[in-house]
Amino acid sequence: MPNHVSFMFPQQPTDPDAIVPFGRLAQHVGAERLWLGQSLRIESHPALAYLAGTGCRVSVGMAVGLMVLRHPYDAALQARSLARLMDRPVAIGYGAAYPSYVRSVRGQPYARPAAAVGEFVDIARRLANNQAVSHDGELFSVHTRLPPMQTPKVEIGAGVLRAGMARVAGRTSDLAMTWLTPPNYIQEVVMPAVAEGARGVQAPPRIVSVVHAGVERPGRNPNLLAQHGSISHLQAGHYTDMLRRAGLDVDASDPVSGARELVQAGVYLYGDPAHIAEQIAAYHAIGVDEVVINPTSVSNMYGLQAAIDDLTEIFAAVAARRPQDDREGATGAATAPVADVAAAGRVS
Repeated sequence: MPNHVSFMFPQQPTDPDAIVPFGRLAQHVGAERLWLGQSLRIESHPALAYLAGTGCRVSVGMAVGLMVLRHPYDAALQARSLARLMDRPVAIGYGAAYPSYVRSVRGQPYARPAAAVGEFVDIARRLANNQAVSHDGELFSVHTRLPPMQTPKVEIGAGVLRAGMARVAGRTSDLAMTWLTPPNYIQEVVMPAVAEGARGVQAPPRIVSVVHAGVERPGRNPNLLAQHGSISHLQAGHYTDMLRRAGLDVDASDPVSGARELVQAGVYLYGDPAHIAEQIAAYHAIGVDEVVINPTSVSNMYGLQAAIDDLTEIFAAVAARRPQDDREGATGAATAPVADVAAAGRVS
């Protein structure tokens, strides 16, 4: 079973050089991919292109892009361009964004957000993979293709929270991305819905789960960390609805208590690196293909270097759990001493 582990750059960048140590860290620890969220400062695609221009070429992804910001033709073009610039695989997840934000950009929210994302992703993934598209739908009319160009693998998929979107992702996507989602809910709700949507259409897309984490250290408070990493999500009705369905006692009106629930339920991973690595392995055990460690809470409270330090130790613990033959045979596996890895990722 695949046991890919990646991590996120924990900011919307204003300085492209801030990303470079994280790219180098991904190389040294053997991370599957470096992910960015959708940035409204330096936009994520050119930020990653800048990283490629420094000579740091790693697999990259976005979790999740906001489809309201672009046409699916442009989404395909941007993803394919990144794959060529990096000369590494690229994975992009898209979501509909909050209805209020969609209204502010396009004048009105999507009437059917899940269907809108499915239409967008289906068009973009086919274009990105050199296929001709002939499509007339609710939102888009596309009859064209991109000029053929060979690139490393490009995956385009959807962010999923609930069963309806998971079914849409199953039939239209290369990957289904979860965010702040408890393992029991992934296993009992998301995965069956993804499989249902894929049935008779394609093999089920792989599951990629973004997991917030922080290493236990003197003076740190896990409840405060969880607040600093997820406060906006804990105030959003669709996220709290998903968390309640998973069995957590949360309400959008009380994000402080919601953060405490994330810690107590183990949705926010906190502890020593070995404990965090064990919890990451639990996601793999239920069939998650790629776990993306999100150190945003640590970065928000203690800075980028603290996030790099946490990631370094977590990846060392993940590597220590792997059988010795896997560690020796894996391309780019984390075999360097922790001190060497930390130096490679040091923020100057």
